[in-house]
Amino acid sequence: MPGSATVVDRLERHQVVLYLGAILAGLVAGVVVPGPAELLEAAITPLLAALLYVTFLQIRLSDLLASWRDRRFMAAVLLLNFVLAPLLIAVLALALPADDAIRLGALLVLLCPCVDYVVVFAGLGGGDARRLLAATPLLLIAQMLMTPLYLLVLLGDGRSVIEPEPFLWAFLILIVCPLALAWATQAWADRSEAGRRTAAGAATTMVPLMMAVLFVAVSSQVPLVGSRFAEIAGVIPVFAAFLVIMVAIGFGVTRSFRLAPEPSTAVVFSGATRNSLVVLPLALALPVGAELAAATVITQTLVELLGMVVLVWAFTCVARRR
Repeated sequence: MPGSATVVDRLERHQVVLYLGAILAGLVAGVVVPGPAELLEAAITPLLAALLYVTFLQIRLSDLLASWRDRRFMAAVLLLNFVLAPLLIAVLALALPADDAIRLGALLVLLCPCVDYVVVFAGLGGGDARRLLAATPLLLIAQMLMTPLYLLVLLGDGRSVIEPEPFLWAFLILIVCPLALAWATQAWADRSEAGRRTAAGAATTMVPLMMAVLFVAVSSQVPLVGSRFAEIAGVIPVFAAFLVIMVAIGFGVTRSFRLAPEPSTAVVFSGATRNSLVVLPLALALPVGAELAAATVITQTLVELLGMVVLVWAFTCVARRR
């Protein structure tokens, strides 16, 4: 097991580079071998469910309850993501391209805060990753409830094509099932050596699973993005502006709530990152005619991951100077 631990430690130390490598590999594969795109697209949801299972495996029920009792942290996260972010999005929506599918994809992804790799990047930046990890189920539940309402307001009457079924299905597959399985695994681990080995082994797969999700998500959508890039390119400045402005707003929120440095960093990362990997299956489930929505979501992922590398570097530099 020491050798396995060493490999895992190395993966975790270099995860940002590995994630960027997975994205680059996905881009190359999507351009050079576009044929398997549909097959890869079908693998996104099960891979993402596995990733979230491994993520939730690190959350004990007691930790989750303790996190919910931290009212200042939870209030800051909810205020930033479900009050201030939608207000900013309403302003940025004025700069989005006119295509309805692109607008829908952009709004869909921007309205939903991240619940997966935000934990990784927050930890790399010196944030309270465990507290943010414990907050992820509440964040996903809140966005599933609030996003259809915000879309109705931002898109206007008769233009919202979001039906409740995809959200409910995604909630079941991506939250309820992985969370229940994770807690069942924890209970098994508490009672037997085999359960402990299984839980420990599953925990080592987070970085490879994240790489697989990023590779599959990007490579499956590159053919569509490439063929319509001239139309999608207009959303790139909007996505970049959202990330930068949300970082600034996040700092303001954490100061007003007087949070400690580590929780503050976690809140800032939560506001800046969006839920593209969970939203993508929802975009793919939209009615025919909104195919560009999925490509727009993938475009946001590319912009965001590049921004995360810069953000982690910036927070690390600040931490070293303290």
